[in-house]
Amino acid sequence: MFASHSQILCTIFGVNIYFYGVILALAIVAGTFVSDYFGQKFFDLKKETIIDLAPYLVIFGIIGARLYYCILNYSFYLRFPTEILAIRHGGISIHGAIFGGLVGLIIFAKRRKISIAKLCDVSAIGLALAQSIGRWGNFFNSEAFGTPTNLPWKLYIAPQYRPIPYQDVNYFHPTFLYESILDLAIFGILVLILKKDWNKKQGNLALIYLILYSVARICVETLRIDSVRDIFGIPVAIFVSICIIVVSSIALITRKS
Repeated sequence: MFASHSQILCTIFGVNIYFYGVILALAIVAGTFVSDYFGQKFFDLKKETIIDLAPYLVIFGIIGARLYYCILNYSFYLRFPTEILAIRHGGISIHGAIFGGLVGLIIFAKRRKISIAKLCDVSAIGLALAQSIGRWGNFFNSEAFGTPTNLPWKLYIAPQYRPIPYQDVNYFHPTFLYESILDLAIFGILVLILKKDWNKKQGNLALIYLILYSVARICVETLRIDSVRDIFGIPVAIFVSICIIVVSSIALITRKS
């Protein structure tokens, strides 16, 4: 059994520094430098190309993550449109971040005249690692947990963070941890593909990432109890993941080697 003791890491000059923000920053930095390393070693990219790309991914990723979340919760944001900009109140989505980040990547690639597919491949490696690290921000925020459980690795959630139907339940599946482990495994698989020279065509690595992450997300999502919106009782994230798997698989199979 384990539990988060606090959301706040420290206070500096009266300003609270949150674990979530620090962990996300560490995830972005780690993912950026790892991608930059692999970009130089396996994709003949100039040093710091990915570091220059990072602001595009972060800015457009945040915009995409927020817009995606707001669209899924349109009824609330139509009534309170000023809350759209209140990102500190919570509400972002990894699927939105991926779509938004792709827009930023395309803009950067066009400006630098670099292959979009190549940048997608390199970015996918760092993204998988960043996701694995970033999920620990959910731990300190006491969010992204799953259904009740009494397994040895159960996660204690304080009463104020429990959904109303689970107020009398103390322990839940640490789904943030499950996804963190799966994301780390995906990172390892992508690195193995590179080192074994199995990446025969630019863009394939990114497609493989999308398929693997979507499968992992579906597995984790079946346990989570905090889905933003359901369709016929099924979380939207599962529908989106299935669509990504289908489209990415078709693209991977039909592409010329």
